[in-house]
Formats: sequence, structure tokens, C-alpha cells
Amino acid sequence: MTFRQKHLLGIEPLHPAEITALLDLADQYVDLNRREQKHSDALKGLTQVNMFFENSTRTQASFELAGKRLGADVMNMAMQASSIKKGETLIDTAMTLNAMHPDLLVVRHPHSGAVDLLAQKVNCAVLNAGDGRHEHPTQALLDALTIRRSRGRLHRLNIAICGDVAHSRVARSNLILLGKMENRIRLVGPPTLVPAQFAEFGAEIYEDMEEGLRDVDVVMMLRLQKERMDGGFIPSEREYYHRYGLDAQKLSHARPDAIVMHPGPMNRGVEIDGEIADDINRSVIQEQVEMGVAVRMAAMDLLARNLRDSRANRAVNA
Repeated sequence: MTFRQKHLLGIEPLHPAEITALLDLADQYVDLNRREQKHSDALKGLTQVNMFFENSTRTQASFELAGKRLGADVMNMAMQASSIKKGETLIDTAMTLNAMHPDLLVVRHPHSGAVDLLAQKVNCAVLNAGDGRHEHPTQALLDALTIRRSRGRLHRLNIAICGDVAHSRVARSNLILLGKMENRIRLVGPPTLVPAQFAEFGAEIYEDMEEGLRDVDVVMMLRLQKERMDGGFIPSEREYYHRYGLDAQKLSHARPDAIVMHPGPMNRGVEIDGEIADDINRSVIQEQVEMGVAVRMAAMDLLARNLRDSRANRAVNA
């Protein structure tokens, strides 16, 4: 299996073959997670530390469950009450962590690049659980697994990513991953939320929702990230829903078998109609949550293998 990464900081460094290898292993963990006995010993004897400097429900719970199912000792650090709040620098925190000898470090941070900085200072594998507007690699990987299992492939599909692209690390990671896998990507939303520079990713940009959804295979909705907005990006939520909220009428322009995705948390009646979100024939939103645990298990398993190999090589050469 080809996966040579020391850390998982973003999708950018991954080769398509590494993406495929990770998704293939995640498929095996989907099967494991559906059994009565859901446990493996892939991370037995290893310590996983979760550091979430931003609030998270789905991602933190998913990483915690993934680590425990793989047999790791999992510790969640309450960063809201940490020494960072008392003035300690991120590098000092990294040095403190190093002294505890963790093996896997899962980090979510509000500032782009902070996770990469930590990875340079610690002697363990680091997984980016979302940093600022930069990337959210495991979300893109779980979205990719969901698409592949639902559509039967992960290449040469027409995929529309709709909504608040400007503030979304999920959109950025998905743009990179889906582009690497030879898909045609459309970005749909108002110019305030889909700036023209996103065309540099090779995506087509649409301001009209119905035109943007025409004949697509996948509709990926994004929430309005109001916590990252510092101005009037939309006239009102009511007007936004009228023009860009996914409802049955807008979805009718996509292919009849198109799937609907959303990374969560959802704002029903803002970016998506509740009936569409709950439509078992079109929505794969719950499947995304399930795939998230399997993808994070696969990512930590592969990084742990590389970590063990690296330590073994150092011991031989010592």
C-alpha cells in the first residue's frame, strides 16, 4: 500500500495513489464498524491526543471514536481552559506535549498554518482537523469516500460545491482532492462568497444556482460561516435561501440520480431545505458521518505504520 506521508496536514501533498490507498483502507474500516465487534489493535500501545482550539462536535467525536476503535489511548485536551489562554505560546505548548511522548496529535485551530507549525515542533504524527480557512483534509477524504461508494467511482464526475466557498476550509480541501481525481468542479454562489480567484483551482464559477446545478452528479452544500464573516456578505438569510438554498425545484436541474451532501452542521431553511436533507433517496449526509469515522481510522492507521517504521529505522541506525 502506497502512503508515504509523515503527517496529514492537507490534501495538497497527497498523490492520487495515496488518496486511493487511504480510501481503500477506509472501506475495510466501514465493514469493521458495521460489525458487532468494532475493535482493532492497529494503534495498540500508542497515545492519541486531541487538541481542539475551536469548538467541534462531529470531528472531535469522530476522531475520538476512531482512535478508541483502533486500540489507542485517547486523551482530549480542554484547550479553552489551557495554558494558551494564560499566555503560553503554541510552540511552548508543542514542547510540553513532546515531553509527554504522544504518538498521534489531532489538532483543530482557528488560524491557518498553526497545525503545520506544531508539526514542525513535535516528534509524532500530526493530523489536521481544520485550520482557519486553510484546509480540512479528513472532511474532503470522507466526502470522497461517500461519493465513491454512492456513485461507484471518484473520477470524471460533475460536482457542484454551493454556498460559502470563501470562508470554507472544507471547500478548499475538496477542490484540491476532487481536482486531483479528474472531476469537473463547479462553484455556485454569490460573488461575495465565491470570489473569482477560485477559478485558479480549475473550477467553473456560477452565480445562478439552477444553471450551476444543471446535469451535475453531486451537489455539495456548505453552511454560511457567519463566525468568519466581518461584513455584509448576504442581504439576509431569507434572501439567501430564496436564491441559493437547495430545495426540490433547484435540485430538479441536477441529474435524476444526483446525490446531496453537506459537511454539517446544517442550517435548515438557510442553505438547505429540511425535506431534501432528510430524503433517503438523494441525501447521503448521514453516510458522510459514518464514513468520517472510517476515514479517520484509516488515516491514523497509515500514519502510525509510517511512524513505527521510522522509529524502527532510527533504532537500527543508532
